[in-house]
Amino acid sequence: MTLYVVFVISPYIQAFQLSLTSWNGYQANPAFVGFENFTRLFNDEVFWNALRTHGIVLLVMPLVVLALALVFAFLLNLGGGSRGAGMRGVWGSTFYKVVFFAPQVLAVAIVGVLWKAIYRPDESGVINGAVMKLGGEPIGWMSDPNLALWSLIAVMVWQAVGFYVVLFSAGMSAIPKDYFEAAALDGAGRFTLFFRITLPLLRDTIQVGWVYLGIAAFDCFALVQVLTLDAGGPDGATTVLPVEIFKTAFSYSKVGYASAMGVALFFLTITFAVLTLRVTRREKIEM
Repeated sequence: MTLYVVFVISPYIQAFQLSLTSWNGYQANPAFVGFENFTRLFNDEVFWNALRTHGIVLLVMPLVVLALALVFAFLLNLGGGSRGAGMRGVWGSTFYKVVFFAPQVLAVAIVGVLWKAIYRPDESGVINGAVMKLGGEPIGWMSDPNLALWSLIAVMVWQAVGFYVVLFSAGMSAIPKDYFEAAALDGAGRFTLFFRITLPLLRDTIQVGWVYLGIAAFDCFALVQVLTLDAGGPDGATTVLPVEIFKTAFSYSKVGYASAMGVALFFLTITFAVLTLRVTRREKIEM
């Protein structure tokens, strides 16, 4: 508890205090400016552009990750043959779980460097090299403002989906097999087993996954910092609040204003988590 208070709660409190100052990071006595930083924040185009990026990521990334993870987990656990009322995964399911989970053991910076090589806009890039050999024109995955954000989201999905495949697989293994066997005996197919039994009984797990992915959508600092052009480019197409906080504090020496951004990000994240838990709350299903 002492460590948590010193290294977590205390920095939060200090950030709230600094957000009310115009501290540049070096002054002995920061000048108190009240809510001036927050007033400026709501009129800052960069701040709203970063929020727009967060909004797109928040809408797309969790939905795609959860959908893919549920389908893959269902196939790996219940997508086998009809033997045993269909309670087997596809052939090699254990191997596939390891393959899906592999990106989780990589540091985010390594993932960024890896995909930077894949997305390179010349023939040295993995994708563009193949495209050019087939006679096509190279694609500016991270240099085109219209493609950069979607390319970034694709990497986030690739990195995250394996963890949720394993998470949902664990949840499915906890569902009594009698439910699936009884439904299969009544003639239920894979579609019915998935939507009528698996999804309702995994609701709590999906809820937790949605909250985690939403918080990740409000972060993604390391990936944007390493993978994108000029840390948030081109032309701010991939900028997010953590990156702007870093730039404002350490490049522009506006620690007070950066702290105000941090406070805004804190409340946005907390609000999202609370609203998600309330909206998706329901009576617990007893198994």
